[in-house]
Amino acid sequence: MGILEGTVWQIVQMVLGSLFFWNMLFAIAIIFFQRRDPKSVWAWLLLLFFLPGLGFVFYLFLGIDLHKRHMFKVKGLEEDLHEVIRYQEFQLKNRKLGDSQEELADYMDLVMFNMKAADAILFGENDIDIFTDGKEKFDALVADLEAAEHFINIQYYIIRNDMLFERIAEVLRRKAAQGVEVRVLFDGMGCRKVHHSYWRKLEQAGIRTAEFFPAFLRRFQLRIHYRNHRKIGGIDPRGAYVGGFNIGKEYIGLEERFGYWRDTHLRIQGSGILGLQMRFLLDWNYAAGENLMQRELMFLEPPDGRRDHCDLQVISSGPDNALEQIRDNYVRLITRARKRICIQTPYFIPDESLLNALLIAVRSGIEVNLMIPCKPDHPFVYWATYSYMGDLVEAGAGCYIYNNGFLHSKGIVVDGEVFCYGTANMDIRSFALNFEVNAVVYNREKAREMEEIFRKDLEHCTQVTKDSYGARRLKIRLKEQMCRLLSPLL
Repeated sequence: MGILEGTVWQIVQMVLGSLFFWNMLFAIAIIFFQRRDPKSVWAWLLLLFFLPGLGFVFYLFLGIDLHKRHMFKVKGLEEDLHEVIRYQEFQLKNRKLGDSQEELADYMDLVMFNMKAADAILFGENDIDIFTDGKEKFDALVADLEAAEHFINIQYYIIRNDMLFERIAEVLRRKAAQGVEVRVLFDGMGCRKVHHSYWRKLEQAGIRTAEFFPAFLRRFQLRIHYRNHRKIGGIDPRGAYVGGFNIGKEYIGLEERFGYWRDTHLRIQGSGILGLQMRFLLDWNYAAGENLMQRELMFLEPPDGRRDHCDLQVISSGPDNALEQIRDNYVRLITRARKRICIQTPYFIPDESLLNALLIAVRSGIEVNLMIPCKPDHPFVYWATYSYMGDLVEAGAGCYIYNNGFLHSKGIVVDGEVFCYGTANMDIRSFALNFEVNAVVYNREKAREMEEIFRKDLEHCTQVTKDSYGARRLKIRLKEQMCRLLSPLL
């Protein structure tokens, strides 16, 4: 019996020694070998300390940083792109603007910033349709797909194998049979529930498919971070889509758990199509290994918009770049505000720079409004969101809970003059860990339309006041504090 106990004790000592070794190894890696925000470092060290066994497992799946390498560079593209940007910079610096661009005068610093930080070309003369209802958005998308003559490029983070995608896939199969080039790009994590046999059937129908960061052995997804969260649709030079809607029945309000799905998606007609098209082709080149940048078919000149005359920039960000372009664009927009700021986001986990910019705006007398959903699809993230919202409530901002289903809209409107909407949530994951794309639109009429949509949403909201926030139960306070403490890991 003594020998057995001694053996067991030796095994325990070996296990504990191994856990200690790996904890120390990962702690050293976190502190010395990866450039992280200090808050993130301390959060990981805290997790490793309190959960020595599970801590390093979580780190393997969530914490290992992607190398800051330019994954989507295509030879020759950068030089051509920089030439266009340098020319536009010259035009803007010398105030050589067309009549339709005069309202850009107040936002030249933002335009220049996005050019330099995100290589974002300024596209003029665009018409923009704003969709807030999933059925309307997908009806418009299907109509554009039906009219396609040259190519269809669609990219979504989530594609469900359900009645909505089957409706879309039926059109895609028919267009492919007609000789239209059809490509579907999906994320390995977002589409993990779709069996690979389904994608093979689409391939057999003439539809090219590609998976971004596929699972190991088609089953084990080792990359929880660094997902391609973009939602892009490009159909010929006739129209392009970007926004928050994925493809699944919940996005048209047919999932009881969420109820009505309130989101925002943009349909762009005009030169801005090329910005989204380039973004898709870069992602496609990485995932499929097919360089389409030299194909003239992919860059057919879109006709100018005839209605709205919007100027816009397409900005993208991801962990392959040291800069957080979309976060920085948000901060610049907030600091440019003079009257009011309206924000919608399902997840509000800002870093220190963004939170401070909003708090400074509130204390400077600027009307700051934040709208979040009433129900969480990720409870842990929701309580962290509620905690950060509390900071704004205490500062005097208008904070609202949307009660008419699930709010998934992602964007900001400033002064009724400019807005930025797309795929990026206002959280650390979207800013630094996922691949995202937004459109910055410089047009007063469309910005006011977006503000009016925000005001109508307020009819379905409950305002969180200082009193109501201060009266929350102890259980909720504890949830908030715990989730906020670990928010750098989200």
